[in-house]
Amino acid sequence: MKTLIIVDAQIDFMPGGALEVKGGDRIIPVINEILPHFELVVATQDWHPANHKSFAVNHSGKNVFEVIELNGLEQKLWPPHCVQGTKGADFHPALETKPVEAIFRKGMDPEIDSYSGLYDNGYKKSTGLSGYLEQKGASDLYFCGLAADICVYFSLLDALKEGFNATLIEDAAVPLLPKEFESIRKDIIKKGGKIINSKDL
Repeated sequence: MKTLIIVDAQIDFMPGGALEVKGGDRIIPVINEILPHFELVVATQDWHPANHKSFAVNHSGKNVFEVIELNGLEQKLWPPHCVQGTKGADFHPALETKPVEAIFRKGMDPEIDSYSGLYDNGYKKSTGLSGYLEQKGASDLYFCGLAADICVYFSLLDALKEGFNATLIEDAAVPLLPKEFESIRKDIIKKGGKIINSKDL
């Protein structure tokens, strides 16, 4: 089953958002256009409590983008974003969400971040996405969304580890740090993933 996974296409990651991915909103018309190509569409949603420890404001004297150790894991500190129940946590208003069968929320535990849509960063808790996809009989997964070098990337890698076929739709994903994205592209290919453009669907 050909499955599209829309990763974190939320207002706070769009231009003007709390954790802006420059040009991130350009993915929305691309995603809307490719929806008919898929038998199953699901989405992930960053859904942080306000006291989440990945937020720099929750650490006295620490700055945004500083790296700390959090419960034994390296953690980059972010500005508050995608806080539960806020407008910034909503999907982009122009995203066509009618075909989305299920939404998997992540990052809800204040003690640990969750870049991947399948697991938290310490692999302590599953979101249930992997099991859901298996139950649905999905095997060919296509990833799009934000940011290409963080949540999309880690979701895709976890999908490969779980035995799914995983493909990045590159023109439907935008990296937060474009200069570092080339090494991530190479890593995706090296680990068995594929990279295509929407016109190749």
